[in-house]
Amino acid sequence: MFLEIQQIKKHFGEGESRVDVLRGIDISIEKGEICVLLGPSGSGKSTLLNIIGGIETPDSGKITIHGETIGEMNEKNLTLYRRKHLGYIFQMYNLIPNLNIKENVEVGAYLSDNPLDVDDLLKTLGLYEHRHKLPNQLSGGQQQRTAIGRAVVKNPDILLCDEPTGALDYHTSKEILKLLEDVSRKYGNTVVMVTHNDALQNMADRVVKLRDGKIRKNFVNETKIPAAELEW
Repeated sequence: MFLEIQQIKKHFGEGESRVDVLRGIDISIEKGEICVLLGPSGSGKSTLLNIIGGIETPDSGKITIHGETIGEMNEKNLTLYRRKHLGYIFQMYNLIPNLNIKENVEVGAYLSDNPLDVDDLLKTLGLYEHRHKLPNQLSGGQQQRTAIGRAVVKNPDILLCDEPTGALDYHTSKEILKLLEDVSRKYGNTVVMVTHNDALQNMADRVVKLRDGKIRKNFVNETKIPAAELEW
């Protein structure tokens, strides 16, 4: 198995203010899968994403990728793990305002030993003709495409997506979801996507539903449909 998440537990606060955010999470994800973590606010899905990304540390349990256990890494190796294996896509684009679109994508390329060809990726993203523009000259959807490009150009094993369409309108959201689907298919990235939008489970290979820090459902989607056909 490519990504193994075993008995992950996490709490915040102590005493009467203690909140158990994750209560023993077990998930196995195959390489190249699109996995959707679905649940309401407070279900623990973003915390789980941050633990997979090495941003937060679990109280117990372990996460293994390619046979490497994250919790056994020192800070230097953890930094290398993030650089080598992970690409992050957030709800807010977090682009560098004084760099043009191509330069924003190249920032990700500098972090990789084996980056994708920037111009080829920009063409895949539909951004090549906008490559010399600054972020504030683009629409929200184009800025999110740039953020995806910055993450994907590293050629990471896993794309971690935290509500990647949360700030976008319906039609732009579908474009971005189709783009993530296309990128995963073309470059072989595993996608782990956090959302509270039930419709997104229909494009996923694996669906994990969380509530109150526990997995309520974890299943392979046998009736997957293309992102372009999603409706909500």
